[in-house]
Amino acid sequence: MKRRARGFTLLEVLIALTVVALALLALTRTAALQVETFGALRERTLAGWIAADVLTETRLATPLPPTGRRDGRVRYADRDWRWTVDVQATPDPAIRRIDVSVYAADADAASATLAGFSGLEPQP
Repeated sequence: MKRRARGFTLLEVLIALTVVALALLALTRTAALQVETFGALRERTLAGWIAADVLTETRLATPLPPTGRRDGRVRYADRDWRWTVDVQATPDPAIRRIDVSVYAADADAASATLAGFSGLEPQP
């Protein structure tokens, strides 16, 4: 009686290597997407911090800022950013709405927006 050798055939090995290669390709793609998502999240976080700073500076500069639009630039976290502040009147003349938008230096779409209010304290 001949005894059959045990082991894998060449075809089985090639199929297994193909499956492993496809799995590694999918994992590489997933890792690349995660890196891209992390970069976008970092940008939105930094832009949110800048928007909060600009809103606070606007409130501190004057309790009732004049209506209108102004813009500026700032260097933050080794990157250039630009921001716009749009101050609008509200139905209450003692309160102003402040909208802040922050953009990466070369972007057309805002990375973060923030709205707040500022006004005079009521007189007794």
